[in-house]
Amino acid sequence: MRGRRLPRRIAQLLIGLFLYGLGIAFMIRGEIGAAPWDVLSQGISMHVPLSFGVITIMTSVVVLLLWLPLRQRYGIGTVLNALLVGPSADVGLFLIPTGQPLWVRVGFFIIGLLVLAAATGLYIGAHFGPGPRDGLMTGLHSRTGWPIWFVRTGIEVVVVAVGWVLGGNVGIGTLAFALLVGPLCQYFMRIFVVRMTKPPQHAPACPTS
Repeated sequence: MRGRRLPRRIAQLLIGLFLYGLGIAFMIRGEIGAAPWDVLSQGISMHVPLSFGVITIMTSVVVLLLWLPLRQRYGIGTVLNALLVGPSADVGLFLIPTGQPLWVRVGFFIIGLLVLAAATGLYIGAHFGPGPRDGLMTGLHSRTGWPIWFVRTGIEVVVVAVGWVLGGNVGIGTLAFALLVGPLCQYFMRIFVVRMTKPPQHAPACPTS
């Protein structure tokens, strides 16, 4: 936690988490398909009197509990991710209008995807630990020996299927997210990574949502 880079890392973490939630809100307002975990939160929100952001927090807490048998270690970034992304998504959903023409909604989705990818570069580049869903993915990989791509795909297929059954929005945007988020995150991570004197203990892959 010490060093001249600490203020920058803290700023990156907090800005990145806020922008991450804002990116989610833009993609949801695009109404052409949400990211896998957001499909699940959308679906749950249709059956309980809670906001999307509150459900996102609750989902993150459940995922963090699944870390325990996987022996994954939390970072401060992990905890703040679980607590801050949901409220920032709610702020975005309040501010961004609904019912727009298709071309506007497609623009919303593109903006959201780019903002989310840049936010990922910011918060992961700060080296304060992976997000809850990233840790679940890497934990299952470590415990089972299955390839990362297989674990991630399996988790997201299950999450999307459950969310879709509950009424979440699955569409071309869901597929576009799956295909584009990895390369975009990698690009922004190279831009925003904070160079450390020692390799960080947590070096998560691009988030699943």
